[in-house]
Amino acid sequence: MAVRRLALLLEYEGTRYSGFQYQKNAPSVQREVESAIQRLTGEQVRIAGAGRTDAGVHAAGQVVAFTTEAPYECRSFASALNHFLPEDIAVRQAREVPLGFDPRRHARSRVYRYTVLNREGRSALWRRFAHTVYGLLDAEAMRVALAMLEGQRDFAPFAGPLGGRRSTVRRLYRTAVWREGEVVRLEVEGNAFLPQQVRRMAAAVLRVGTRQMSMEEFGALANGGRHGACQWMLPPAGLCLVSVNYPGLFFEET
Repeated sequence: MAVRRLALLLEYEGTRYSGFQYQKNAPSVQREVESAIQRLTGEQVRIAGAGRTDAGVHAAGQVVAFTTEAPYECRSFASALNHFLPEDIAVRQAREVPLGFDPRRHARSRVYRYTVLNREGRSALWRRFAHTVYGLLDAEAMRVALAMLEGQRDFAPFAGPLGGRRSTVRRLYRTAVWREGEVVRLEVEGNAFLPQQVRRMAAAVLRVGTRQMSMEEFGALANGGRHGACQWMLPPAGLCLVSVNYPGLFFEET
């Protein structure tokens, strides 16, 4: 049987998982997907993911890839695999890709979105998908602050533990902040992100929006250069990996 490589477009609710990456004694998205593939095909595979989302972080467009000898057509493979996955993980689409395809190294950009619920009183429906802020929230000030981070720069002030020496220079291609009634969304697109970077950036921008930090203070923090200078970090529930973009690989809009 011919060996081929498949890429899967995944969505998942990260609430009950320790993150995407496999962990020996904790539930992970990777463990569930690999287990489902084994139950479907009889093969033991190791999937590679585009992004290692943290515990509690969601995804609407995570991309994973693996090699297989399974003869399924892509559409039927996605449908069949969903039968073996838990309800909080779903395969949206499957695509055949070159054998050398690496979903992390070959990604051109990643898009993350953080959702803030701005209202008086807590929400039962949004609690697993948004961070709630009570009182004043200036979305326009947040938009201006977040835009200051666009371009290539050292994001060390917004980095969490790195686990070794590595470059903290990244590029943000695009930022956006907008309000939809009680919901304020922050979106960033970049070539790659450091551990906890998006949640720390969102936390600092949120302090500008609640007038706990001036624009000048935000600029000084962003340009300070000291690793972990931003000590604030928003909870994981509001964060979602929206999409991962590749040259020459397109998933259909659904």
